[in-house]
Amino acid sequence: MCEFKVMINGKTVFKDAVYAKSDGNRIIVKDILGDIKEFQNYKITELKINTQQLILLAIKP
Repeated sequence: MCEFKVMINGKTVFKDAVYAKSDGNRIIVKDILGDIKEFQNYKITELKINTQQLILLAIKP
């Protein structure tokens, strides 16, 4: 299974994400165990399959 590290400014803020959803100005990610984290005022800027990274960028509210 492909699991992603969620990255902000080069730092890992969530590991093993298997689900990501963009909902307005928030991103919702979930791992295989069902743990959920929400990022308010962020957008997905890159999805790197080869390095398994999901890159987020802050946006102005």
